[in-house]
Amino acid sequence: MALMGNLGELSPYEDVPPHEVRDVAGFIASMQRLKERSGLTYRELEERAARSGDVLARSTLADVLRRTSLPRPEVLAAFVRACGDGERVDAWLDARDRLAAARTITAPVPARDFKTDTQQQTEAAAIARPHRPKRLTVAGATTLAVPLLALAAWGMLSGDSAEPGTPASPAPAGWVTIRPARTPDLCLTDGRDRDGAYDSAVAVQLPCAQAPVPRTYLEPMGEGLYRIQWHHPQMGKGCLTVMGEDQIKGMLEPRQNCAQGTLFRLEPTAGTFRLRPATSSGCIGIVDNDTTVGAEAIEERCSGTADQQFLVRAG
Repeated sequence: MALMGNLGELSPYEDVPPHEVRDVAGFIASMQRLKERSGLTYRELEERAARSGDVLARSTLADVLRRTSLPRPEVLAAFVRACGDGERVDAWLDARDRLAAARTITAPVPARDFKTDTQQQTEAAAIARPHRPKRLTVAGATTLAVPLLALAAWGMLSGDSAEPGTPASPAPAGWVTIRPARTPDLCLTDGRDRDGAYDSAVAVQLPCAQAPVPRTYLEPMGEGLYRIQWHHPQMGKGCLTVMGEDQIKGMLEPRQNCAQGTLFRLEPTAGTFRLRPATSSGCIGIVDNDTTVGAEAIEERCSGTADQQFLVRAG
């Protein structure tokens, strides 16, 4: 159906009824059909959303439509309005919340990425841990050596990497980006867990050119410790925190209360760094040693494998 009027309103919508969707895959398929009916490109949808005061990054939308996890409520609402189906935003949100509840989330989670203490407590009671095979085993009571995040500069950076065997320079403080050393075109940034079990931001690896926000700031805290901050134009500042038993154990999420955020050490390796939480003997790696786009960062037993090596570059 063609676009109608200057607002891009669509009619009718019989082939994308969200209230009839029975699973997440069907919901994403309905979103895909709605985009097709709008006749708009990702860039055009981003621009249309901006004119309405919404934020709808085309890279975020493209990621949502190619995955099988539910979008954040604010992303869904912006998408539906941009497609011209604004009168049914509530119907889409209701369908999303129904599916989220069916996936062990017992109540709608506040549409916020960087968590306050109250939100953390509410969601901890509402979210069941997924049955994801993990390599995470926190090693016994050894004193932690040195480790911390590999970050690199915010925005579109070149994919150059250090020569093998080059001694690692001190980790830069200030604005940085974090890149897995074996996939230097990917950056650790704001994303979602691929199982769709946690309705909030976690650290994942995405193409650096498609992930201009949030910006990453490496804050020295003394004694070789650092705090990793994410700065988002809408969500504000959050500090990366290793999640515990009540969320998705070992994954990293940004929380507004930086005083309770995880402190990290950067441990130099051959031209790279290992990132290690100061409160454990583990290392930050990539789930299942995965090199694909969207794979999550997670705390796991230090093994010296390539997925635990990061490039840290000043921004």
